[in-house]
Amino acid sequence: MKKMLFMLAVLLAGLGLGGGAAFATVKLLGPAKPGSAAAAAHEEAAPAFVDGGKVLAPLVFADGRLSGYVQFSVQLGVPEDKAEFVTARLPLLLHAVNMRTYRTPMAAGPDGLIPDLDTFRKIVMTAGNEAFGPGVLRKVAITQASPA
Repeated sequence: MKKMLFMLAVLLAGLGLGGGAAFATVKLLGPAKPGSAAAAAHEEAAPAFVDGGKVLAPLVFADGRLSGYVQFSVQLGVPEDKAEFVTARLPLLLHAVNMRTYRTPMAAGPDGLIPDLDTFRKIVMTAGNEAFGPGVLRKVAITQASPA
């Protein structure tokens, strides 16, 4: 019985100490007040979407055989202040996408005529880091995929 009371006392002391430490941390370092400079720095601005145009990409099987071609329409989510920069460098993005799609298997489905959209999105994100620099391209929206 004595051992059980000791264990219960240790448990309650641990909970009290942990709760007190959490309360003190929130009081000292608490969340940033709305409207302050710290809150503004942490808020992420809504991205502006830049039309990436139409991208013609080959559908390749895992063994390297060509299945066909697909045409994607993409929208690129970038910070508003970088929209003109991204628009001017779209040819570099298209080049980087072309250099990756022919060697990346994207053909899905039994006949290989369905494109794997997640794979294409990852390709565009990787190519965006190369063409625009890291952190500029935040989102890629594939608005249309059709066989070419």
